[in-house]
Amino acid sequence: MSKLLNTPIEYLKGVGPAKAKALRKDLNINTFGDLVEHFPFRYIDKTVILPINRISDAHSEVQIKGKLMRFSHEGTGRAKRLKATIHDGTGSIELIWFQGASWMQNWLEQGKTYLVYGKLQKFRNRYSIPHPEIEAVPSLTQATPLSSLAPMYPSTDSLRKKGLDAKGLRRLTKALIEQIQPTDIPETLPQYLLDKTKLISRFDAIKKIHFPASTTEKNQALNRLKFEELFFAQLRAVHRKFKNYREIPGYRFDVIGDKFNQYYNDILTFDLTGAQKRVLKEIRADLKKGRHMNRLLQGDVGSGKTVVALMSILMAIDNGYQACMIAPTEILAMQHFTGIEEDAKKLGLQIAFLAGSVKGKKRAKILEALSLGQIDILIGTHAVLEEPVVFKNLGLAITDEQHRFGVEQRSKLWRKSKPNPPHILVMTATPIPRTLSMAFYGDLDVSKIDEMPPGRQPVETIHFSESKRLRAYGIMKEEIAKGRQVYVVFPMIEENEDLDLQNLQRGFDLLSNEFPRPQYDISVVHGKMKAKDKDYEMQRFVERKTQIMVATTVIEVGVNVPNATLMIIENANRFGLSQLHQLRGRVGRGGGHSMCILMTGYKLSKEAKIRIKTMTETNDGFVIAEADLKLRGPGDMEGTRQSGDLNLKLASLVEDEKILAFARKLAILIIEKDPQLILNENALLRKHIQTIGRKAQGWSHIS
Repeated sequence: MSKLLNTPIEYLKGVGPAKAKALRKDLNINTFGDLVEHFPFRYIDKTVILPINRISDAHSEVQIKGKLMRFSHEGTGRAKRLKATIHDGTGSIELIWFQGASWMQNWLEQGKTYLVYGKLQKFRNRYSIPHPEIEAVPSLTQATPLSSLAPMYPSTDSLRKKGLDAKGLRRLTKALIEQIQPTDIPETLPQYLLDKTKLISRFDAIKKIHFPASTTEKNQALNRLKFEELFFAQLRAVHRKFKNYREIPGYRFDVIGDKFNQYYNDILTFDLTGAQKRVLKEIRADLKKGRHMNRLLQGDVGSGKTVVALMSILMAIDNGYQACMIAPTEILAMQHFTGIEEDAKKLGLQIAFLAGSVKGKKRAKILEALSLGQIDILIGTHAVLEEPVVFKNLGLAITDEQHRFGVEQRSKLWRKSKPNPPHILVMTATPIPRTLSMAFYGDLDVSKIDEMPPGRQPVETIHFSESKRLRAYGIMKEEIAKGRQVYVVFPMIEENEDLDLQNLQRGFDLLSNEFPRPQYDISVVHGKMKAKDKDYEMQRFVERKTQIMVATTVIEVGVNVPNATLMIIENANRFGLSQLHQLRGRVGRGGGHSMCILMTGYKLSKEAKIRIKTMTETNDGFVIAEADLKLRGPGDMEGTRQSGDLNLKLASLVEDEKILAFARKLAILIIEKDPQLILNENALLRKHIQTIGRKAQGWSHIS
């Protein structure tokens, strides 16, 4: 970065120490360069001026031009406000300021013409504009505004009080942009890439993103800067993937041996799906190469990931290596253990379970047997990652729902095997949209189980409002009469745990009245309970001692009760799509017909209606994940990778999928031709990898 752009922000004319402190605190703007990269989030087209008499409910924001007729102060104390009336010849509208009223009154001039932009507010059938953007224009007849596209910058309340609203930031940015020379913003993309993509220079893009003369210029700048963000993220991922493949050796599993064949031919009681067979071939191809495997396995709830995991483990064992599988919770780890234990024993294998609850002599015995190579498969929680846990020859490590493991925890797993790291298989039941997969897992090979086992019926999902509660209770009684079991799930939002527990308690009381003992029995599970109490209640449900499980989202993963055929989700509008889908996956595990009822009140937001509609129309986790991404964006998507590698300021993984796919394609072509970026034409790319890549070093090669 140039000397100019490294200058501390307080030295920019119009800033000073107080404003600089606020800019640092609220927007992390420390230097001139940070301000240059504080991009507008939208633009006001000042050529579009609406006559006041044409304003209607169809407009949320408007721009008008008119003469200030009068202004006055109203109210006292905190209720004090300034009102002004603007007239444009077709009608008049009120402008209101609740803050900075005195300052505005000193600045406004009665009889003068102003250009006004703001969000409409309607009260008692009259429109007004609170806290509008306002600037003076010479006369009412002037057709050309001060500028055509005015950038709007993100700001905060405390900055606005210091005069650094969108307009104030615009003024500072304009003064800075006028000082900048091409040498201050050097090019980051090679000329051959600019020619191929027909993108403008970085210097031109920075100038035009802030003050475009037209929509065309704005789009040129956006395309260049979005491409740059996505291209460099993909270049780092692809470069890292190729580098790891070249430099990190892996144990070679040459043999498909006795244990694998015995399991496949004699123990497996069903046919593998085409998707399971395809994924196993991909894993097998990785394990034969003598290169380190780093593969992500995605599959919806119930798609058969555990079978694929076990068969991968058998490949390791047949080649003389140990394997481990770790899960984020003891319940989920125990579920894997019980699911695999019986088959492992039929194969004559030694399998052990390790979690925080395994203590004393039992723990010591497991650790000793593990270090001597007497345990073939270890399944557990974070406890597997602790220092005393030593393997004789760990060849394959599988993590389930890996987004719940921190980078440091994953690095401990990496160090459990010498001389080579264990092959890594990462599993997730959270389907990942294509854009997120490219963006967050660009350095992993990705396998997908996108086919459900035969006989598994989709869960019928219906939406009931409060008026149909008695019908929901009726369905519950019908299922229980058939010997089936029911989940009733309440939301648990950490910000208001006390209120949520009250709601759960109220729900439990209502159900207790409707389903009285001794005819019915109810389990209750929530996150505030002690682990042993939670496990006791869950076990009662598993053993069919209770017919109804009243719970919060602690049952989202880790509870496998094939006899449960009905789930009722209370206040379903308070759950995200991904969570609703995961919860629904708790039923429909027994092969027969299952149902999920989404209970809500009558009033639903637009987003809630979309979520409910999506859930009732599809059981496909990948379709649901795409819908969730569009609704919430990548920042909130559960299952996305813990990584600072994707620092997007302008690009959107929802809207810019085509740019992302194009950027990845180019990154792959470049790295395939020049894996170490040693060609002169790639000098700028090599510089980026060396500088930015150094900041992101550490555990990036660990899945």
